[in-house]
Amino acid sequence: MQLYDLGSVNVLVVDDNRFMRTIVANTLQGIGVRNVMQADSVDQALEQLAEQSVDLVVSDWDMGEKSGIELIRRVRANRQLRLLPIIMLTANTTRKNIFSARDAGVTEFLAKPVSAQALYGRMVEVIERPRQFVKTKQFFGPDRRRRRTDAYRGPKRRKEDQ
Repeated sequence: MQLYDLGSVNVLVVDDNRFMRTIVANTLQGIGVRNVMQADSVDQALEQLAEQSVDLVVSDWDMGEKSGIELIRRVRANRQLRLLPIIMLTANTTRKNIFSARDAGVTEFLAKPVSAQALYGRMVEVIERPRQFVKTKQFFGPDRRRRRTDAYRGPKRRKEDQ
């Protein structure tokens, strides 16, 4: 794995729990991110995204009234922000939750408790393997397909496949 200088990356950490925000912010700073912003709600995060340049969002899922899923949907619906990478953090990593986050347009998913190595690994995924974005009537977000294979012989239905 290549080591990256993350000193110029602007990261917004969104979590309603101040303690968890601080842990994630300190972890990011420990792996070299110098500019870490924090928000304690979806509304505060959207305000900061409108006012500041952000390269990556690291968001908790469960934040009371509005969840991290709501944040993802709002970002993906905003023409200026829609391509912004979002890493979702949660302690509840059921298959249903992972699919819900994926279907909302999350870029990467990470289980709590989070380690510096795991967070760095997800950031490297965003850098080294950026996924194409897909737009349909019901969805806008990173391509949900993780694996591409030349072995598929079925009908090609996407425009770029034709």
